Amino acid sequence: MELELLGKISMYVMGIVLAASMIEAVVLHFKYKGTEKAFDWHETWISLVDLVGRKLLAFLPISLATPVFNFAWEHRIHTVTTNTALTIFLLFIGQEFCYYWYHRASHTIRFFWANHAVHHSPNQLTLSSAYRLGWLTKIAGSAIFFTPLVWFGVKPDVVLAVVSINLLYQFWLHATWIPKLGWLEYVFNTPSAHRVHHASNEIYLDANFGGVLVIFDRLFGTYVEERADEPCRYGLTTPVTSHNPVVVEMEHWVSLVKDMFNAKSVSDAVGFLLRPPGWLPNGEGQTTEELQKRAKAIEQQPAHVGH
Repeated sequence: MELELLGKISMYVMGIVLAASMIEAVVLHFKYKGTEKAFDWHETWISLVDLVGRKLLAFLPISLATPVFNFAWEHRIHTVTTNTALTIFLLFIGQEFCYYWYHRASHTIRFFWANHAVHHSPNQLTLSSAYRLGWLTKIAGSAIFFTPLVWFGVKPDVVLAVVSINLLYQFWLHATWIPKLGWLEYVFNTPSAHRVHHASNEIYLDANFGGVLVIFDRLFGTYVEERADEPCRYGLTTPVTSHNPVVVEMEHWVSLVKDMFNAKSVSDAVGFLLRPPGWLPNGEGQTTEELQKRAKAIEQQPAHVGH
């Protein structure tokens, strides 16, 4: 009965999410029609195909996280009951901490980035971008970052439910028309903070990894504020130009496999798998660190004054 109720709630929530994203799409279509900001319906189409594909692939009994969760639960050090406000609060903070490191790893470890790049592929940030999460999300096993919660004694289904609520909160963060929100920016993940996260400008890369909160970004030095003099440029550093959903979903996986297959050594192959996106063995790649270092060097070059 409980699972049936949760299923109905999930269905209703998904309906609201889809309706809201479609309403926004129609409004933006007419608002920017005939301008350089013209709404790109291809982006919405790809996000919808991603959503449907993920729902279908969810039926496959393939997940890297499931056996890890099961092992952690069997060897848990405690059993947590979420029947008090304090327990729920601690679970929320623990989940937020795990989410931060999952999200940060998804940007700094190429294996996880291969799937997460799909979420960052839209060249226009809209509400529909929120549910473009990558077909191979389940198979990639990113949920393993929440294993400590299970090992501590939180039931796996409770952990996944809390993570789902976290992701649901982030839906509205993909609205570019919501301005900065004053003091809320210091604590919560907001549309402004998330615009920075989705931006491909060098100064904004790999920032603001929090889900609901930005306290761990501030604590670990990854918080970057949106600047009025630096408009966000959305998409990947190498923009996606294909409107083919399969290409968008799989190109980073294909690229990863090719690089590993063509690697000159085992250590290079492992580097392509586990080092940051853009890494090259010769040190001349395009990782975030390297891109920001080059941008800073150019910025610090003295201006040439003509005589």
